[in-house]
Amino acid sequence: MTQPQRVLSYLEALNEALAQEMAADPSVVVFGEDNIGGTGCDGTLGHAWGPTRGLHNQFPDKVFDAPITEAAFVGAAVGAAATGLRPVADLLFVDFAGVCFDQILNQAAKLRYMVGGKAKVPMVLRAMWGTGMRRGAQHSQALYSMFTHIPGLKVVAPSNPVDAKGLMASAIQDDDPVIFFEHKLLYFGSRGVVPEERYTIPLGEAKVVREGGDVTIVAIGRMVNEALAAAEQLAADGVEAEVIDPRTLSPFDFDAVYTSVEKTSRLVVVDESNPRCSIATDIAGNVAENRFSALSSAVRTVTSPHAPVPFSPALEDAFPPNAGKIVDAVRSTLAASLSKAS
Repeated sequence: MTQPQRVLSYLEALNEALAQEMAADPSVVVFGEDNIGGTGCDGTLGHAWGPTRGLHNQFPDKVFDAPITEAAFVGAAVGAAATGLRPVADLLFVDFAGVCFDQILNQAAKLRYMVGGKAKVPMVLRAMWGTGMRRGAQHSQALYSMFTHIPGLKVVAPSNPVDAKGLMASAIQDDDPVIFFEHKLLYFGSRGVVPEERYTIPLGEAKVVREGGDVTIVAIGRMVNEALAAAEQLAADGVEAEVIDPRTLSPFDFDAVYTSVEKTSRLVVVDESNPRCSIATDIAGNVAENRFSALSSAVRTVTSPHAPVPFSPALEDAFPPNAGKIVDAVRSTLAASLSKAS
């Protein structure tokens, strides 16, 4: 009799990845804000949303809380990584990176280069990001573009549970510092079939999540779901969109995008971050520079406005890209290519 496939949430997949990596490697440790739940707690809380829930009970010597001083515990993670451990530090909201940016920019990202490879910094910095939870301007930003600009860092933004588990395992096993972006709305809002065994997904490999021949849509993190919804709407009108999930933002799999654009001749990039100096403009610029002759119309980007995230629920809901905005961008690029052809 066939066993039913096991379905996990995004959060549960991350929890399983952390548990399996700690069980397999004695050098892996997990710490940060509220990983246990505070002094005297038993680990049942496991972070504000629960990705480390129960891990302290399984690994009491490897999972612990850190003081609410990001500069200190991120610096401790850098030092621990440089001296033999593989720490996974939990920043909670990526917005808190401002108070520990020196440790990320000038220590974690630079150390291996400054000593000619004689030391390595195998650490993971977990960070929640994104709109949709009514957390206001200081707890809702999408700052991954800023980190992709820094040489020496790897940046990951999974869109679903199976990728979250495999990419977390790869990030922990990697010898370079990895910033691991976890969208808050995906914790419970994304579910999928996840293998029970330990596995990895290589960093730097994009995935075509929907094939099509009329337009390429590259979407980041939670925006993959919006892109797939847009693709279904477009299909009803006879437009077949190819949707690419980069999964890793640095290093970036430009070859996957180039291959798709050579087939479709049109590109729309969907990115929840702000439009200026963003991953969306970087992808658009690279395609324009390296595959200009393949394009039948200008690349379109769909991003959030160049403004802080609003607290008003109505304004916050209107702030990020959505399926409707993506459909409009695709129709615009289709119209432009038809006009150019005529």
